[in-house]
Amino acid sequence: MQANHIIVRFGELTTKGKNRKTFTRKLLKNTKEILKPFDKLTYELTYDHIFILLNGEDPQAVAEKLKTVFGIHSFSLCYKVEHDLEAVKEVAAQIINQDAGKTFKIETKRNDKSFPMTSIEMNKAIAGYVFHHTDKDLKVDVHHPEILVKVEFRKDYAYVMDNVVMGAGGYPVGIGGKALLMLSGGIDSPVAAYLTMKRGVDLEMIHYASPPYTNDLAREKVLDLVNVLRHYTHGKMTVHIIPFTKLQLSVYDHCDESYAMTVMRRMMYRIAEGLAQEIGAKAIVNGESIGQVASQTLDSMNTINAVITTPVIRPVACLDKLEIIKIAEKIGTYDISIRPFEDCCTIFTPHNPATKPKIYRCEEYEKNWDFASQVADCIKNRETIVIDENYKNDDELDLF
Repeated sequence: MQANHIIVRFGELTTKGKNRKTFTRKLLKNTKEILKPFDKLTYELTYDHIFILLNGEDPQAVAEKLKTVFGIHSFSLCYKVEHDLEAVKEVAAQIINQDAGKTFKIETKRNDKSFPMTSIEMNKAIAGYVFHHTDKDLKVDVHHPEILVKVEFRKDYAYVMDNVVMGAGGYPVGIGGKALLMLSGGIDSPVAAYLTMKRGVDLEMIHYASPPYTNDLAREKVLDLVNVLRHYTHGKMTVHIIPFTKLQLSVYDHCDESYAMTVMRRMMYRIAEGLAQEIGAKAIVNGESIGQVASQTLDSMNTINAVITTPVIRPVACLDKLEIIKIAEKIGTYDISIRPFEDCCTIFTPHNPATKPKIYRCEEYEKNWDFASQVADCIKNRETIVIDENYKNDDELDLF
């Protein structure tokens, strides 16, 4: 017998009071989007769970996808059976027999209080049946069992649940509005994207390309990162590729080398704010980590940030590099990020960048040319790509 349901638990969403329904409905919508390839699934949303009826779909394959859905605290493969203790015993024994673990616990909950036995009595009855219907050398462990079988008796039926699988946590993507993420292609910005989406913020990406100094492999690297990140949202993501070469060269033509990186970042922020306003993004997100490079000292951040009024979110600002790498490995972006293809921030790295740049000096350099029109051209001439399940399957990406 194969699991016929998955029961999804909400966790943090249960604290949302009057807004709870909005959060759970958004979670259901996102779950359906991510599980779209499994077209036989049907769903039931209740006050405290989502029940997914498998209808013959592979439960393990569905479970792997569910692990990426933000807003899910945990879930379990489960069996919906008759409202009968004997049927529950048989399924519990099957679950335990199929598991390699040697210690187990039965945890019963009676939603139907009319059932004649207490939860403790049912725990003992089911455990006794298990001991007599398995060839394994089993022991009960009520504190740290290798196998936890949870049973819920409801009015007309019972659920028998396999081990609890922890979900991604956080809030459903999109419930917190939309932001624009500055995606460089390095290790940090994809991790910043992941952490931002975990708080329910939907993302579009902006990437600055400087051909011919950056090549098609650098571009592919960025799109591959977006393709990984889309699996943690509603299944598709939009990336805006900015033609940055002309403006970047102007920066280096008109600025002292020590200030070129700072002024270049100020231009990036101006472009990001302009694009954010066009697409309705409420914040800009990036992968800056305090002190990691010259442009990420507090002095530099202050000087760079001064050119915009849009809020800037820096999810990895207080993490060290090893912590960031650990998350990148967990979410599947690390191996892509370390591909040896440079982005526009690394190809022109100055030898002695200013670590305590002054706003007034940047403004003096910026007076030397009409950067505003170049910023506007960058936004106007961007390439917008939607990355979805057709990425690298179609001859052409969805451009518009």
